[in-house]
Amino acid sequence: MHGDELLDFDIIKEDFPILGIKSHGKPFVYLDSAATSQKPKQVINAISDYYSTYNANINRGVYEISERATDAYINSKMKVAGFINAKGIEEIVYVRNATEAINLVALTWGDQNIKSGDHILISEMEHHSNIVPWQLLAKRKGAVLDYVKLSNDRATLDMASLKENLENRPKLVSITHVSNVLGTINDVKRITRMAHKNGAAVLIDGAQSAPHMKVDVSDIDCEFFAFSGHKMLGPTGIGVLYGKEAALDSMPPLFGGGDMIKAVDKQSATWNDLPWKFEAGTSNIEGGIGLGVAVDYLNSIGMDRIEAHESELTEYALRELSDFDGINVFGPGVKDLRVKTGVISFAIKGVHPHDIATIFDNEGVAIRAGHHCAMPLVVSLAPEKAVSRMSFYIYNGKTDIDRAIGAIKTVRRIFKLD
Repeated sequence: MHGDELLDFDIIKEDFPILGIKSHGKPFVYLDSAATSQKPKQVINAISDYYSTYNANINRGVYEISERATDAYINSKMKVAGFINAKGIEEIVYVRNATEAINLVALTWGDQNIKSGDHILISEMEHHSNIVPWQLLAKRKGAVLDYVKLSNDRATLDMASLKENLENRPKLVSITHVSNVLGTINDVKRITRMAHKNGAAVLIDGAQSAPHMKVDVSDIDCEFFAFSGHKMLGPTGIGVLYGKEAALDSMPPLFGGGDMIKAVDKQSATWNDLPWKFEAGTSNIEGGIGLGVAVDYLNSIGMDRIEAHESELTEYALRELSDFDGINVFGPGVKDLRVKTGVISFAIKGVHPHDIATIFDNEGVAIRAGHHCAMPLVVSLAPEKAVSRMSFYIYNGKTDIDRAIGAIKTVRRIFKLD
């Protein structure tokens, strides 16, 4: 182990080629995994191997490399199903990303089940991907979109507000598992139980949870769970919609074409079995294969160890940040690490977040600045309508946080804050 870290991040870093580059002449530190994760050589090599040795379409060919590609693609679904404890691959629909997964539910299940005057319930800490699809659905159907408020500390959900909104008997509750701005971990199992008691179906946006903690959709008992491969060491362009089999079975397909049918005549078609009913056309084959290898990589480390490692890094970073005057950190603090992941959004008084991120970049440290596709939340938090954000993953260590703290000192020196 390296120091007192739970993971040997020096060894893990060797699996990520990009972390060996230099940025502005300095060793590169990547603290933007909440936007997208870096990819280990195991995933990169698996994709290269597919294109180099068995590139073929799936589910169609009877020749050897097509059958190999089909097996690898289906095997990746089995890995994903096991990763989140789904019943089987019939509950695993591959999409491009979590955004497409949520839109798929809105455009199929939503169009079937939401009527004029019905309520849809989300929260004030949602990503745009879990806001805009429901805005569009509400406008199409004449439904009402309600919001669970944040608590007074602007760090967690107000459970009293949740209870009050559930009295409206919403047809759907769609909540983020982890806020991409605050790092707050919501008690989605409790929320799902409360929603079900009030007759609502539940969708969980798991884009920020699936990469960082153990997820058990059977235990949560939600109808739908959405997440993206690119945030969990996998390729871009591959995501997952988990759906309970009964829910998916009741939904019409969103796209028509090859692979999503059993039979077609001139006037009608019969849909394929789950999950293929929702996967029209040629699949993102290398994306599925790469995601399966990413799941293998995460499982080889263990999600409990990953969560503990990130919690240790978050505590260290929060304590280091507390040494500075004029820095406002958003979300749960050191005393509430049990409900916080490795996402730290912050503001430095008198400095715009974009200037902070630019100075960090010049120091070789990549962070994010802006509204983080959560504009309603960020506008309510920061007068600049933007915040800076550091986010950690398995390839980060305390030395990376030390580099970030050094960049903050540079910001303070440039803006004469000391």
